Amino acid sequence: MTSDQLTRPVGPAAPTADPTGRLPLVVYVLAVGTFLMLTTEFVVAGLLPEIAGDLQVSVAQAGLLITVFAVGMVVGAPTMALLTRRMPRRTTLVLALVVFAVGHLVVAVGSSFALLLAARFVTAFATGAFWAVASVAATRAAGPGSSARALGLVGAGGMLANVLGVPLGAFAGQLSTWRGPFWALAALALAAVPLIARHVQRDDDEQQPVPLRSELGAMRSGRLWLVLAACATTTGGVLSVYSFISPLLTDRAGLAPSWVPLVLVGFGVGSLVGTVHGGRLGDARPHTTTIAVAASTTVVLLALCLLATHPLPTVLLVVLLGLLGLSANPVLSALAVRFAGVAPTLGVAMSVAAYDLGTAIGSGAAGSALDSGLGATGPAVVGTGIASLTLVPTITIAVVRRRRLAGGRP
Repeated sequence: MTSDQLTRPVGPAAPTADPTGRLPLVVYVLAVGTFLMLTTEFVVAGLLPEIAGDLQVSVAQAGLLITVFAVGMVVGAPTMALLTRRMPRRTTLVLALVVFAVGHLVVAVGSSFALLLAARFVTAFATGAFWAVASVAATRAAGPGSSARALGLVGAGGMLANVLGVPLGAFAGQLSTWRGPFWALAALALAAVPLIARHVQRDDDEQQPVPLRSELGAMRSGRLWLVLAACATTTGGVLSVYSFISPLLTDRAGLAPSWVPLVLVGFGVGSLVGTVHGGRLGDARPHTTTIAVAASTTVVLLALCLLATHPLPTVLLVVLLGLLGLSANPVLSALAVRFAGVAPTLGVAMSVAAYDLGTAIGSGAAGSALDSGLGATGPAVVGTGIASLTLVPTITIAVVRRRRLAGGRP
């Protein structure tokens, strides 16, 4: 399967790719926005002990700040895609950043755990809207032959959060207070508003949106739902472990707390490299990429379960998990755009919802496993089981694709 078979132009005026192979500047601008979005989702992972101590809840309970954000994304991404379907993409992105900033200010000053949960839930709606619209804007700008690569770069902005945002948040939380990173994210979101407003252009076809009935009808695609299942399991498997990586490293592997941010950097660098190269591979061989990533991620997580008491192997496996675990996500997002047909924004929104459904289920199950007899190894056991399920939809999609080609269908 070639790169121009992977995706189709989104809308009637999808541009052609730059003949030099370079992606448009707007794709990099959108990656800046996704950097903020993924930073806020997982900065909590490096601050769980500090948050739990300040709010007088258990570490597992503090982990609900990750789970409730994921649940908000599950509900918010498709809901906001439908509610903002008649709005220019630029307007939607700017409003999403403003709501994002307000939500972080509430977390920064709030003292009630219930209030923080509510603020995280509302912020997730804005994040879901931004991520879905940014993904479609990136694919339009890059053209049909570079869709997965563009999504890989936008996703790499999120992965860069694991390299810089999340570790810096963990350092700040240890040096001062866990509230500092939330103040910083609010300020950065407001600073990003003029950047997005300047570089994201309004498309002519946004004045003539696809009828709602047609968009909802596009959701009947069986292949789309297989992709969504793969989105949920691949992310749920990896992030169930990542959400509780701090107790795994300190309680099980015996590392000092000061090492946790450095390991998070290693995971983030691996994720950044894996996402960029996963997008490149996925433009040419999408199905091979998704199957290989699912299989290798399962093996890495299983090894992490078995070797968690050994510090050096554990650190290396966490970095390897970052490199492999999320590298197929841009490919899955590009397939979601393709299989959603006339409803690309809703298709991407559904993939975002699926990613976070997996995160919510995975982190929730991992929190329960952390409090069980499995202890700090519990999240890795949960992650292994969830990640292995990714092989079912990815292999099925490849088989369906082969049968369709044999029958003369695209």
